[in-house]
Amino acid sequence: MKNIFIFISVLFFIEINAQELSVLSSKEEKISKTDSIIASKLDILKSKNYPKKDSVSSPLIGDTAISSAIPVSASSQNQDVVNTTISIAPVYSSTIINEDLTIISDNAYAKQIDDLWFNALENSPLYFDAELALNQSTIVSDLSTEILKERLAYLNSKTPFNVEYNASLERIIASFLKNRKERYSIFLAKSKYYFPLIEEQLAKYDIPLEMKYLAVVESALNPTAKSRVGATGLWQFMYQTGKQFHLNVSSYVDERSDVLKATVAACKYLKSLYNTFQDWDLALAAYNSGPGNVSKAIRRSGGSRNYWNIRHQLPRETASYVPLFYTTMYLFEYADVHDIKAKETVFQYFETDSIQVKRQITFDQITQAIPVTKNTLKLLNPQYKLEIIPVVKGRNYSLVLPRNLIGQFVQNEDRIYAFATADDAKREKPLPKYTENNNRVRYRVRNGDFLGKIAKRFGVSVSKIKRWNGMKSTKLRIGQRLIIYPRRM
Repeated sequence: MKNIFIFISVLFFIEINAQELSVLSSKEEKISKTDSIIASKLDILKSKNYPKKDSVSSPLIGDTAISSAIPVSASSQNQDVVNTTISIAPVYSSTIINEDLTIISDNAYAKQIDDLWFNALENSPLYFDAELALNQSTIVSDLSTEILKERLAYLNSKTPFNVEYNASLERIIASFLKNRKERYSIFLAKSKYYFPLIEEQLAKYDIPLEMKYLAVVESALNPTAKSRVGATGLWQFMYQTGKQFHLNVSSYVDERSDVLKATVAACKYLKSLYNTFQDWDLALAAYNSGPGNVSKAIRRSGGSRNYWNIRHQLPRETASYVPLFYTTMYLFEYADVHDIKAKETVFQYFETDSIQVKRQITFDQITQAIPVTKNTLKLLNPQYKLEIIPVVKGRNYSLVLPRNLIGQFVQNEDRIYAFATADDAKREKPLPKYTENNNRVRYRVRNGDFLGKIAKRFGVSVSKIKRWNGMKSTKLRIGQRLIIYPRRM
């Protein structure tokens, strides 16, 4: 009896599977008759593991921790840049959007096109294989004075900078090789994402490509870095200088942390400094301490226009600033012989793409729409202070995503915006109002004033007044001028 039951069960199982295979076969035959080319492409795509409709089956983004250690810079703007660590944990929503606004599958043909051009990029010189780089054997050489002179002479021959050997520069390079190689391994990895973007803009503005190393000196390639005096972003713009080059700051967005916009602004500023001094070393010094301090140093040096001749007349931090830039240039250019290897990087520049959003949307809503972590969004979109992408007339605010998710976002854009609208309607507390920091007041300190009183009058904090004015204490003097960006007049 038992054997008969097993036999009947097996026959039943075989019949069900035969029916399923028959249905599948008829569907495939129909597809073949309709469009055999598309069917073959779909067969290829079936072999790949893509996320299932309405769910996230597995992490798609290789998130890892990125240490944003800051190099020792003598810049007055960035000497106290905050050290931050972005710890990225791959946490995903269990579902995508909801049952009423079901996500549709990405277009198969468009997805295959994306795969083809991305494979071409992966097989090009743009691709950086971190694992291969870590396993390559390198020759580690002792850095004698003669070897350093030869290498600096070579760098000098191929750049418009005046890369001179001197004992001070040798001491800095030797110190960094002894104490900071680990940090430069981190910078080397981060450069795989930032440098291609920076080089593209430097070439556009006819600026030496070696100027990319300035971003390492300024912020350690950390677009959210902020100094004690308020300089912010990859290029450490103060509020006023950023405003001069059209970097807007609002309650939602700080464009000084927008990697592309800040890089364009830095190129414009550096180009204007070069047009003034006709020398890239002096332009670097002016970027750090201002054109006025450089012109004073030229006067005090009897009219010399060579940085190394006027260096002792510059502010102390600027006197070390250019040597730090040359040290960074040397360590990047000769990283291989000093066994400085890039650690695994999260993204390379060509692995990302951007899209201009059509309605206000939050990072939380995006993570519920496509399989991406909030930390990935923060890493690729550091300019959004409240994790909200606004839509403002006359402003261009884009969302940067890993390129394999752009197609999913575009394919389901209307559904994503519909979900965001429904989600906003359920919100108990409305999102903060979008406001821009356009007003600037120069306030003259009067008898009886103190910082708390002034801060209360303009609706700001004491710490912000101190930061805007580079103040280390709360002491005031009558007649002192303070720069304030008031919340109320």
